[in-house]
Amino acid sequence: MQRTLRLLAIVAGLCVTTEAFAQKYPVRPVKIMVGFSAGGPVDVVARIVADRLSNKLGQAFVVENRAGANGMIAAEGVARAEGDGYTMLACNSSTITLNKTLFKDIRYDPEKDFAPLTTVVSAPLVLVVNPENPRTANINTVADLVAAAKAAPGALAYGSGGNGNLAHLAMELLSERAGVKMIHVPYRGGAASEVGILAQEVMAVFDPLSAVPLVKDGKLRALAVSSAERLPALPDVPSVAEAGYPGFDISFWVGFFMPKATPAPTLEMLHREIVAAANDPLLRERLETQGVVSVLSSADYAAKIAKEIKELAEVVAAANIKAE
Repeated sequence: MQRTLRLLAIVAGLCVTTEAFAQKYPVRPVKIMVGFSAGGPVDVVARIVADRLSNKLGQAFVVENRAGANGMIAAEGVARAEGDGYTMLACNSSTITLNKTLFKDIRYDPEKDFAPLTTVVSAPLVLVVNPENPRTANINTVADLVAAAKAAPGALAYGSGGNGNLAHLAMELLSERAGVKMIHVPYRGGAASEVGILAQEVMAVFDPLSAVPLVKDGKLRALAVSSAERLPALPDVPSVAEAGYPGFDISFWVGFFMPKATPAPTLEMLHREIVAAANDPLLRERLETQGVVSVLSSADYAAKIAKEIKELAEVVAAANIKAE
């Protein structure tokens, strides 16, 4: 009986300690590491969320930019940080899902070293052709594009913002699913690939959301979006999944992570506050300049990451893609 009472007392003490920790946190500033330059999508989202967390939790959440190596410098720093709740990572999907498949010298494990909190925004790609290009004037659907590629194996050229980037892998995944072979023309960035398709240098591009105004102006024709669901800005454009390729879902997302050893109460509280920030009407408008607001449970986020790593690794291996 006495042993049982002692055990109950220990459990009660642990519960009180955990609750007290959750109530106290944070007691000093929290650093949010961003692996990209100021002003980019990850930095913008990180600063919007940081302001909200600072105001709500009464301690400064300070964004620190450590740009370089496609986000790997900042990610490695967070992976090696103490799991005390005072170091956070804000990053994009490439840092987590692409780097592991493209780089052999990556010094962190995206699935083992981090505790995922949630995504905040997701920016799907838009599959576009140029209606003024005689070679694509009659291509109105994904099926039309696939038919054109099958009619001229290895002759249809598509562009992307660089070898191994998300637009490149998205087109390779579509090609693999459709059983076609197209020629990849890598440009120096998404803006350059957009110029390339407008100049009729390539026949198709998975473009970032910057393509939406060009689509609405009739300068580009949207065939599909890469996300599982339709894009609110282009409600009449189907997803690639709807166009005949179920399960196709590739987007450029921005999300938050903590070191794996961070206490569960801290993770739960930060998840709750970041989700609240994303759903705040005043902040939502600012976040939507970077994409579609999208939040996930931590478990769903982890499952999404595992699925994307597996899928993209298969694409990289099948297409023999090498990082630049």
